[in-house]
Amino acid sequence: MKAILALEDGRTFEGISFGATGTTTGEICFNTSMTGYQEVVTDPSYRGQIVAMTYPQIGNYGINPDDNESSGPHVRGFVIGELCHVPSNWRSNETLNDYFAKHGILGIEDIDTRALTKHLRSLGAMRSCLTTELDTAGAIEAARNSPSMEGMDYVGEVSTPESYPWTEESRDWTIPNASTGIVGPYLELPPVRHRIVAFDFGIKTNILRRLRQAGFEVEVLNSRTSAEQVLAKNPDGIFLSNGPGDPAALGYIHEEVRKLLGKKPIFGICLGNQILGHAFGGKTFKLKFGHRGGNQPVKDLRSGRISITSQNHGFAVDADSLPSNVEVTHINLNDGTVEGIRHKDMPVFSVQYHPEAAPGPHDANYFFEEFAQLIDSTK
Repeated sequence: MKAILALEDGRTFEGISFGATGTTTGEICFNTSMTGYQEVVTDPSYRGQIVAMTYPQIGNYGINPDDNESSGPHVRGFVIGELCHVPSNWRSNETLNDYFAKHGILGIEDIDTRALTKHLRSLGAMRSCLTTELDTAGAIEAARNSPSMEGMDYVGEVSTPESYPWTEESRDWTIPNASTGIVGPYLELPPVRHRIVAFDFGIKTNILRRLRQAGFEVEVLNSRTSAEQVLAKNPDGIFLSNGPGDPAALGYIHEEVRKLLGKKPIFGICLGNQILGHAFGGKTFKLKFGHRGGNQPVKDLRSGRISITSQNHGFAVDADSLPSNVEVTHINLNDGTVEGIRHKDMPVFSVQYHPEAAPGPHDANYFFEEFAQLIDSTK
């Protein structure tokens, strides 16, 4: 079936629909990852967005339940160059087309994703409409009438309604090797070193796995959990997760996190980094087209080390707005924006990217161990 992707500036693309049919709107953005489309689709940070993948063929290894980053898809729509209808992978349970149809997600293929990406890089992320129902004029109008990402609070839509302990499978895959005594296919988990709470602003499953692999026992909390409730649990540390929407719209969360500063060691990633920026008294701003993909270069200003990182965010902390007792520790080498901050006097630090890297490189996985060491140093 014919489908139309329309942008608010009047640019349109025609293609072939897959998955569900109908009409959807959201901010259009692009992701440059070569693998991991399932993790992208199920990442709660993409709530409210239509995602275009720059890799030319998507769906070639199918869908399997073990790689979901949440209970279901969160993208509003999916834009690709070519859909693979016959996936080839021993872990595959269904095709991307069937998965989208089951969950009511609109997809469009046969799109010039290179032209779309260049357009968004030149003019910036914008509102869009993906439809199998409307004509071109109607699709453009729908895009223009849809809400902007700025000012949007999607955290309440994706956060867990109730607290729960993380007890799911967290062992890492490995390859059996008789010479080293590795039996496989899993590495055994280490004993629990620390008991922490993790605010769920849209937390990814692999973050919880990585935390457990680093020796943390984790209780996941709703985004509206108060500072008093957190401190009553007396955790060894506090984790602030990734999530969707505009961090400036989360004043109720900034206030509670501000009350926790200095009380317990805190580690934040992605939206958690931006929330800490606001809790410190700083500000955030919207990036022109965001950082989304597994190939973002980041420099650690303390060591000079360069890491290739996995990222997914459309906002950034304003370095000039931070108080003097907060240090910028990492920057993005493409545009110089803030990628990490640390308080000079309190045990609090955060990074803008994803150390758990699902998908992406593992250069930054060491931050989970740094969190454990920070807790050790404060006990």
